[in-house]
Amino acid sequence: MDPAGGCPHAANARLLAEGAVAPVVLPGDIQGMAVLGHEALRDFLSHPDVAKGPRHFTALAEGRIPDGWPLLTFATVPGMTTADGADHRRLRTLVSSAFTARRVEELRPRVETVTAGLLDGLAAAARAGDGVADLRRHYALPLPLGVICELLGVDPAHQDRLHHLSSLVVATDTEPAQAVAANRELVELLGSIAAAKTTAPGDDLTSALIAARDEGGDRLSQPELIGTLLLMIIAGHETTLNLVTNAVRALCAHRDQLALVTEGRAEWADVVEETLRWDSPVSYFPFRYPTRDLTVAGTLIPRGTPVLAGYSAAGRDTTAHGPDADRFDITRTSSVKHLSLGHGPHYCLGAPLARMEAALALEALFTRFPDLDLAVPESKLTRHSGFVGNSVRALPVRPGV
Repeated sequence: MDPAGGCPHAANARLLAEGAVAPVVLPGDIQGMAVLGHEALRDFLSHPDVAKGPRHFTALAEGRIPDGWPLLTFATVPGMTTADGADHRRLRTLVSSAFTARRVEELRPRVETVTAGLLDGLAAAARAGDGVADLRRHYALPLPLGVICELLGVDPAHQDRLHHLSSLVVATDTEPAQAVAANRELVELLGSIAAAKTTAPGDDLTSALIAARDEGGDRLSQPELIGTLLLMIIAGHETTLNLVTNAVRALCAHRDQLALVTEGRAEWADVVEETLRWDSPVSYFPFRYPTRDLTVAGTLIPRGTPVLAGYSAAGRDTTAHGPDADRFDITRTSSVKHLSLGHGPHYCLGAPLARMEAALALEALFTRFPDLDLAVPESKLTRHSGFVGNSVRALPVRPGV
C-alpha cells in the first residue's frame, strides 16, 4: 500500500481482475490482506469469525508494531471501532440515539442555516481570490465539522486544531514521531474538553457520555470516553468532507448528470448514493482480523491477519455493479447496494446524518451557484494523503459570483 495515497481506482481495477482478495504490505513491512470484491467484502464484514478487537492482531500481540506506526490509532483506540460483541453493543447504544432518522431530521433546519452562512463565505472567498475559492476549505469541511462539534458541545475555537490533528491521525504517510505527537495532543485536547464538560455540563452528547461514565458500573470508562469522542469527531467530519468534495468533482465532470438533478429528473439523494458507490470517501478502512484461518473467495486469510476493507474497489466491482461500474450514473438502478457505509454490526452509525448533510449541501450549493465549476483540471488536483481517505486535498472552484 502506498502510504502517500493517490487515486485508487486504476490499482483497484488491476487487483480486482486477479481476484476479490489481495495480499498487501502495510507500512513498516507488516503483511496484511485487502478484501476488494463486493460480495466477498459484504460477507467478510458480517462474518461471525471476524473481529475488530486489537487482541486479535497477531503482529501487535507479538510486539512487532511500534508506537509511531501510522495506523496504530485505527487498531487500538478504545471505542466502537475496536470492540466486539457485548462491548460493541454497549458503546454503540450510548451514542445511537443522537443519530436516529428522527433526530437527524430535527437537525435539518440548523444544517440549512449553517449551509447558507457557509455559501456566503464561499462567495466572499471567491471575490477575494479573483473568482476562485477552495470549496473543500470554505464549504465541505466546516459544515460537517461544525455540526458534529455542535452535537458534542465542543467550543468552535477548537475546531481548526481538531481537524488538523485528525488529518494527521488518519493519514498513512505521517512520520512516526509526528504521529505519536499528534495522537498525544489529540487525546490531551479531548481530555480537556471532557474535563470542562464535567465541570459545566450542557445539553450535548459529550455531557451525556460523561454522565454515563460517572454513573459507576461498567457503562463507560475514561479511555472509552476519550476514544468515543475521537471517533465521533474524526468519523463525523472526515468522511462527509470527502463525500461532498467527491460529489462536487463528479458533478462538475458530468454536467449531464448535474442537469438531471437540477431539472428535477433525479434526486440529490441519488447523487449522494452514486458518489458513495463510485468514489467512496473511504478507500481502505483498517482493520478486521479473522479469529481463525478463514477462506474468503477462495483465498486463505490466516488468523490474526490485519485486513483492510476495500470500499472504493467494491464500489466499482463489475461483478456486482455491471460492466459499466466505472461510469458515474445517478439514474443507476440495481438491487445491489454499495457497501461504502459498511455492513453488518459495524455499519456506520452516522449514515443518516452524512446522507442528510451531503444532499442538503449539494442542493444548496448548485442552487446558489448553478454555473459552479472546477478552476483547475481534475488531473491537477492533489490527492489526499494516505490510502484510508479517498479525495483531494483542495478543490479550487469558480462559483460564478
